[in-house]
Parts: sequence; C-alpha cells; structure tokens
Amino acid sequence: MSLSRGEAEALDAADPLAGLRQEFDLPDGVIYLDGNSLGPPPRTALARLSRTAAAEWGRDLILSWNLNGWMEAPLRIGGKIARLVGAEPHEVAVADSTSVNLFKLAAGALSLRPGRTTLLAQTGEFPTDLHILQGLAALLGERARLRIVPEGELIAAIDEDTAALVLTHVHYRTSRRWDMAAVTAAAHAKGALALWDVSHSAGAIGVDLNAARADLAVGCGYKHLNGGPGAPAFLFVAERHLGTIRQPLTGWLGHAEPFAFEDLHRPAPDVRALTTGTPPILSLAALEAGIDLHLSVDRAQAEAKGAALSDLFIALVEAGCPELGLASPRRAAERGLHVSLTHKDGYAIVQALAARGVIGDFRAPDVLRFGVSPLFTRFTEVWDAVEALRDILATRAYDRPEHRARKAVT
Repeated sequence: MSLSRGEAEALDAADPLAGLRQEFDLPDGVIYLDGNSLGPPPRTALARLSRTAAAEWGRDLILSWNLNGWMEAPLRIGGKIARLVGAEPHEVAVADSTSVNLFKLAAGALSLRPGRTTLLAQTGEFPTDLHILQGLAALLGERARLRIVPEGELIAAIDEDTAALVLTHVHYRTSRRWDMAAVTAAAHAKGALALWDVSHSAGAIGVDLNAARADLAVGCGYKHLNGGPGAPAFLFVAERHLGTIRQPLTGWLGHAEPFAFEDLHRPAPDVRALTTGTPPILSLAALEAGIDLHLSVDRAQAEAKGAALSDLFIALVEAGCPELGLASPRRAAERGLHVSLTHKDGYAIVQALAARGVIGDFRAPDVLRFGVSPLFTRFTEVWDAVEALRDILATRAYDRPEHRARKAVT
C-alpha cells in the first residue's frame, strides 16, 4: 500500500477518536511511538497528582485514608481495570510491580496444584518474568521446578507435573499475540493452570480473561494504561480460585483485618489476600486518571484504529524501507500495538530517529520497536515517522559515533 501524506491527513480528519489527542500532555515537535514502553501523561493525571498531593496529602493528612478513599484505592482501581481486561471487579487488585505480582501468583499457582511442581515457560519471554520464576524455583527447592522450553514447543511440553504455564499475551520483542483461549484450554486439558502477563495487551487490544477461562494474570500500569513511570501493576485471580490460593508475601494489607494488628497472618477471603503492603497513593492517583480516560473510549473504535495505524506503519515501511525486516506478525489480529523491525544497526537507527523527534526504542540484538496508540497517535505521524526512517536509511545518517554510543536504557 502506498499512501500519500494527503491521504493520511484525510484519515485523521475522519478519525472519530482524533479529539483524544488533546487529552495528553505531549511536547510539540515530537512523534511519540513508544507508549508501549511508557505511556505519555494524560492531562487529567497531572491535575489529579497535584490535587492529591496538595489537598489530600497536604490538607487532610492521614485522615485521607478514610476521607478520600485511599484505603479502597487498590480495589476501586482494580475494578476499573477489570472492565478493560474482561474480568469481574472483585477479581482484580492494583498492587506492587508486575515482577512482584508474578512472584506471588506463580507461588499461588503451585498452592492451587498440590503435588505438581513444574512452572512452564518458553525461551525469549520478557526477562524479568523468567528471572522471577527462576528465583521462586531456587527458593522453593524440590517443591518447584522451572522448565523453559524452546519457542513453539510450549503446548506440547505441558504434562502431568505442570502446575502452571506462564506466558505473555503479547510478546515484548515481536508483538506476537497468543490465542489466550486456545492456550488456556490446552493447559486445562492437562490439569494445569494458565498464568498470563498482559502488560503489552491491557489498554491496547482486546483482552477477555474470563471468556478465555484464564486462571491468573498480571499486568503493567505504566505502558498502555498511562499510569506514569513506575506505576503500580495489577493482578487478576479468577473467582473460582479466590479464598483458596495462597501466596508467600503475606503483608498486613492482605490480612483479613489489617487493623486488628494480629501477630499471625489470616489471609483475606477475597483478592485482597494477594496484596501486600501500603499502596502508593500518589502513583495510584495518576494511574486512576489514565484508566478513567481509557474507559471513556469506545473500545471497538479504539481497537479498529490501533490496527489501522499499525497496518499503515507496516505498509509504509515495506514500501519505502526494504532494508528493514519485519519481526512482527503481518496480520493485526496476531499482534499487539507495537511493530517490530530488524536491522543490524537497529540501535543507531533508533537514536538517529530520536534526534529528529521520532521516539521509538530498541531491543537487543537487532529489534527496532514502534508503538502506536488509538488515543493519541495520528495517521500523519505514522507517515512522517516512516518518511524520517526512510531518509535516515537512505543517507546513512545513523552511521555516526553519537548514535552508536550505547546508553544505559535502550
């Protein structure tokens, strides 16, 4: 497909979601294609942070735990996220980080399948997921074993000792999207549980945990959900497992009566049992503003626009940048909202783009990632970004020392 910039302008003019762009505080002269890694701030989040800090923390002080709903925030916001991921409000809580939640739920999966010891994953998953599982298995010794199989062999590897398979719904590097229902059914057929990481899915594409019969899930708050850097993550426990699942990080807010101040832990009978410590109120305030913005959008329109944006990106790259390989599935239904390209000089190319105000990111060894968002990305921005990419490749503008010098964060 060859599309002129004028035709891209026409797509923006006809876009029913175009007005949402003004809801974000984005700098002039920047094309931001990295919301899959860190979502930009909604203007309401900045206002909400200011209000929470000044009025609730500053004026009401500790009384805010009761006066301003601080204590209920993890469940209130979790209930809102539930609407984005196909869950019931009482099945989701906001707490901790994705890594910590994965630790808790992987341990919880073992508690739900006594007699089984294997946590099953595949190579190439997001490193922290594999690292967390490795640490849990090392801690539990003979009671847990991490088995990592090559990509493509996961389903066949499920056996009678598999307590749970752990898988990312959308792959961080390639953007490949798994068929959640089919994979979950395969796990259940062998008596295993399915634990999903929906960090690159929630807020980006359609996720329906209950329709897929997922057992457990974790997700990130600072990518597509626009909760801000280091925003709290969320966790999901299917209703059928609530009250039975057990996790080792038994902090006081997971207690049935936190303010009874008992020496011994009594887990809460609901999803609160999967929470641990005091919630980060300022971060939760920003996250809730991001979630509210997502809930104001027609999800069908958002998904259609997201697919159209990423389809356009791929088509323009293939027409104008033949030097680049496509690492993502071609069909929108098989990928998330980031498109991954390959080039041996990928890092330098991403840096050269950033110098021109086009922000993507790089993942070793050779992947250039570009994320779109139906909430703030314009079709003309996709066109302009690919035009900048084409020019950088044609002129080898990336082949400079300042672009090749590796920074701590890629």
